[in-house]
Amino acid sequence: MTSLTQPLRDEHAHLLPHIETLRTVADTLGHATPGTLSTALADVQLFLSDHLIPHAEAEDQVLYPAIARVMGAPEATATMSREHVEVGRLARELDTLRETVDREGLSDERQTALRRVLYGLYTLIKVHFAKEEEIYLPLLDQRLPAPEAEQLFAELAHAHHRD
Repeated sequence: MTSLTQPLRDEHAHLLPHIETLRTVADTLGHATPGTLSTALADVQLFLSDHLIPHAEAEDQVLYPAIARVMGAPEATATMSREHVEVGRLARELDTLRETVDREGLSDERQTALRRVLYGLYTLIKVHFAKEEEIYLPLLDQRLPAPEAEQLFAELAHAHHRD
């Protein structure tokens, strides 16, 4: 039986390979050629800015208010929104580091900073997704009527694709 929240679970499944790339790129620091590293970091930044951050913004606008309503607790997802803020901050830090590495090369200090940011993003996002899928989505599956769920995910898709 398909759950009401399957669309979000499917989106997470689509995003997860890209999230794994954060760890893979961090693992290869110090071993990858400058050109390979530059391309990998540019790809990661593109994924973050074009896919993950819009996903998070859509959740903040549509999903989390619905969860708060279903739970009867307006601040029920405040910590989740705070994690979105931190993902954005780390993505900006990664972009700055990437530009510096492209311009000035990969020093030991920059390598350490890149590794910290990439592993930090990886861990934060993996735990964030786990919390959504293990705590919040089951609540919606149990408490949200099917017509409301359909409307919610239509609004979520619309918010995700807004400019």
